[in-house]
Amino acid sequence: MAIVALAWKSLSNRRFTALLTVMSIALSVTLLVGVERLRTEARASFANTLSGTDLIVGARSGPVQLLLYALFRIGDATNNISWQSYQEIAAHPKVAWSVPISLGDSHRGFRVLGTTPGYFEHYRFGGNRELNIVKGHLFQDLYDAVLGAEVADKLGYKLGDSIIVAHGAGEVSFAKHDDKPFRVVGILARTGTPVDQTLHVSLPAIEAIHIDWQSGAPMPGRSISADRARAMDLTPKAITAALIGLKSKVATFQVQRFINDYPREPLLAILPGVALGQLWNLIGIAENALLIVSAFVVVIGLFGMLTALLTSLNERRREMAILRSVGARPGHVFTLIMGEAGFLTLLGVLSGLALLYVLLIAGQPMIADRFGIFIAISGPTAYEWILLGAVVVAGFLVGSIPGYRAYRLSLADGLSVRI
Repeated sequence: MAIVALAWKSLSNRRFTALLTVMSIALSVTLLVGVERLRTEARASFANTLSGTDLIVGARSGPVQLLLYALFRIGDATNNISWQSYQEIAAHPKVAWSVPISLGDSHRGFRVLGTTPGYFEHYRFGGNRELNIVKGHLFQDLYDAVLGAEVADKLGYKLGDSIIVAHGAGEVSFAKHDDKPFRVVGILARTGTPVDQTLHVSLPAIEAIHIDWQSGAPMPGRSISADRARAMDLTPKAITAALIGLKSKVATFQVQRFINDYPREPLLAILPGVALGQLWNLIGIAENALLIVSAFVVVIGLFGMLTALLTSLNERRREMAILRSVGARPGHVFTLIMGEAGFLTLLGVLSGLALLYVLLIAGQPMIADRFGIFIAISGPTAYEWILLGAVVVAGFLVGSIPGYRAYRLSLADGLSVRI
């Protein structure tokens, strides 16, 4: 106890330096554990980009490619699915619901998705969260459009605005469906998923704007007005992909095999969770890079503490010698230095953990609203405790260096006067 009291008094005399050391370690720990927590929750959020959907069906290609264009609106399908094939799959006795989606058009760099009202009913994200309308309503008229939150924010659209859809997925397009403008009737709540960057219209509307087009261009000498298109048969001829929900999870592989062996055309059915895991393995290397960077920040913080202890040690040579002269053994001096280093590290770890939770409580709503990542405010996980324990052990190891030097200082060296 005497050593503890002595260490406390010693730190009190150097409280400004000690405070800076604690702050350095605290910030390092906040970054380390914060990055780990954000990494874990981001991965969980990524995996929950689509929930409740058992299968995604598209033209035969690769699982990741199908996932990219059907869910993330990246790239294009190698082929479409005929409407007849889709109806047969939707009518399978083990299929509970199905949602067709049609891609291929865009608006100022944002993808346009043609679908049915069932999309808003069955699409789930973030575990089991539903899509919600914050302004307006879902499409009711043929030329109604529902915008994702980011589309509305970045382009400054409000209810009632007119939108011209362009053919193709490029940011700049000279082939526009300007004879059939859409009207904004609804804006979705932010989800942190590709839904935010999507402009949603009805599936018949996709047919209507292409009814006088062929091979990606308007047909010469034929122009069908928006009103005339309303009276025509707008049953889709093909779709890009479909989301499938099953009556029982047990039937997942059975229905998947049925679709993959479909005789009419080459199709592919994928499990979203499995494909999302494969995609994360391709892009998740960034999370490891972040963890490495934060670990180096902790190392820098510990080196800062080592520098402070070594610098102060040279100024405390006389103090160490006086302690030796009044009966303190070398082991006592070593314990004193180690205790100071351990106390500073432990205080820095606790302060960093407290700072992290303050930031989480303050920033959780904003992160969830802006990025769709819900960071749980819970106790440290087992892995986080390991990280914190490693920092404390590292602090003691760092303290052993100046402790050993103090241990080796001789009594005569401390009391001698250097000229």
